[in-house]
Order: sequence, then C-alpha cells, then structure tokens
Amino acid sequence: MIDKIQNKALEAKVQHLIDTKTKPPGSLGVLEEVALQISLIQQTVAPFLKNPTLIVFAGDHGIATHGEVNPYPQEVTAQMVLNFLRGGAAINVFCKQHDINLKVVDAGVNYDFDQNENLLHLKVNKGTKNYQEEPAMSIAEYQEALEKGGALVQQIFDQGSNCIGFGEMGIGNTSSASLLMAYFLNEPIDQCVGAGTGLTAEGIRNKTKILEAVINKYQPYSPEEALRTFGGFEMVMITGAILKAAQFRMTILIDGFIVTAALLGAYAFNKNCLDYCIATHTSDESGHQKMLEYLNKKALLNLRLRLGEGTGVALAYPLLQSAIGFLNEMASFESAQVSDAN
Repeated sequence: MIDKIQNKALEAKVQHLIDTKTKPPGSLGVLEEVALQISLIQQTVAPFLKNPTLIVFAGDHGIATHGEVNPYPQEVTAQMVLNFLRGGAAINVFCKQHDINLKVVDAGVNYDFDQNENLLHLKVNKGTKNYQEEPAMSIAEYQEALEKGGALVQQIFDQGSNCIGFGEMGIGNTSSASLLMAYFLNEPIDQCVGAGTGLTAEGIRNKTKILEAVINKYQPYSPEEALRTFGGFEMVMITGAILKAAQFRMTILIDGFIVTAALLGAYAFNKNCLDYCIATHTSDESGHQKMLEYLNKKALLNLRLRLGEGTGVALAYPLLQSAIGFLNEMASFESAQVSDAN
C-alpha cells in the first residue's frame, strides 16, 4: 500500500518555518518546494537524508541485435557494466564526488559476468525478445523483474537508506521508452522518438518507422501488458523499485527519459507514488519534457543531459542537501533578532 501524503497541519507548520527564515518569502525558489516535499514524505519538520543510494539497472533489448534503432552495438551494454565496476563511468565520478552509494545490477544483460562483489546478479534472462516479432518478455519474466526490483529496494531500506535514485544502462532502451510513452500518454510515436545515443536525422526517421510498425502490431490491454510487451528487464525492475520505495516512504530521485518511462508504469499502478518522487533533470532526449508535463513534475535541472546511468540523480542530489540544510539550520527572523517585512 502506498499512502497519499496528506497532512495539512504539518504542511502549514513546515511552510511557516520556511517563510520565517531570514530571507524574503519564496526567495529560495525551488529549494523551498523540495524542503517541503521531503518534510511531508518523512512527516517531520526536521527532515534528514540517510545513506543515499543510486541503483543502476542494466539490461539488453532484443531489438538492438539488429542495429537499426541504435548506433552502438548491443555489446556496449556489457562493456559499460564492466566500466561501472571498474569505476570509470561518469556515474562513478559523480557518486564518489557526492558520497552516494552506487549499486550496479545485472537485470538482463546478454553476457555472462564473473562473480563480482560490486555487481548484483539479478538477471532474468539474457536480454528481452525482439518486440518486432513477439512481446519483449513472458508474463513470468515480467513478474520476476518487478518483484526483484522491489526486493532490492526493501534490502536497501532495511540497511538504513531513506533516499534512493535510479539509473539504467541498456542499448536500445530509448526505443522501449518511446513505445511506453506512446502507450501511456496516448501520443503518436513520432512525438516520442528521439536521437537516443546519437542517431542522425535519417536514423531517427528510420527508428520512428520501425517503432510505428511495432506499436501497430500490439494493442496492450493493461499497463502490465504494455510493460511486458515493450519494456526491458531493467525498466520493469525500476517500476517495481519505485513502487516499493514509495511504500517505504523513501525520497525517490528520478533520472531521465528511460527512468521516467518506468515511472509511467508505476504511476499507472498507483498514482500516490508521485508524492515521493523528485524529477532530477530534464533530459535532452525528445519526449522527456512531455512525460514530465503528463506527470505534473518540474525537473530540478536542465543540463541537456542524455547519458542515462542516473547522472541527473547524482548531480541533483546536492540540491536536496541544500534544501534540507536551510530548513534545519538557517535562522528565523525571531531567533536572529532581524526585523521581517511585517
């Protein structure tokens, strides 16, 4: 069960604390909104962030084996996972910089990794099926991915974390995200397709044509059916992870286009999960802004990112620290003996 955050008395109390800090009302802008949201999530006037954790879920996609919708070969997914484990990716740098616990998950990579204490082996299968021919995953595989995502979050919560973010890696997963966006937003597929990892204009046209044939092939009758038909194992795990994190009243940091597509699934299952989510950035991937508008979310950053990996989460995390910091530590007009506007 995911509770809707409704506590008008607490909201008024926190807002009063924010408004009476030694500053003009509203002058800290979005930071004030973030401070209020985290206070309501934690149901306290003195929120705190503990053991922030970022999970990068990696999975391969059947459509990527043909190379028609992605400029990079499928093998790059496994190669990038190995890069994460060696500490050489952007997300490693940013998580280290901001003291965020990084966990890397093999959700369904088409590769046999050696046992590695830094890799969580949750593989459902070696990549999804090609949805040009058949649904991406079976009902059993879909359920397994959803449950594994939730179980991992429970484990992290039990270890003392109250703030969690999600990233992903998977060649071809912008195609899955585009298809899910088209389904959940009821948008034409050409409004949902972007450059991904660097397609040319001609490549985007070809990708759109391919995905249009896919969207016309299926008529999913439910959100579950859409996720198992078009999704990736990494994306379904994120959907399950978001739902579980909201159930535990964790502050949830949402990355870019792919993770937001997974959030669309979680939102379809339980709209209350949005109360716990903070959109960290607006991706440079076409369609992401429309997703955020549909979810009525405003992102903290717009840096033209389209890397994935959870990079937006790691870069935005210090803003949460600042929001909580001013709420907990900044003087009020009364305590500082400063005259306010009244």
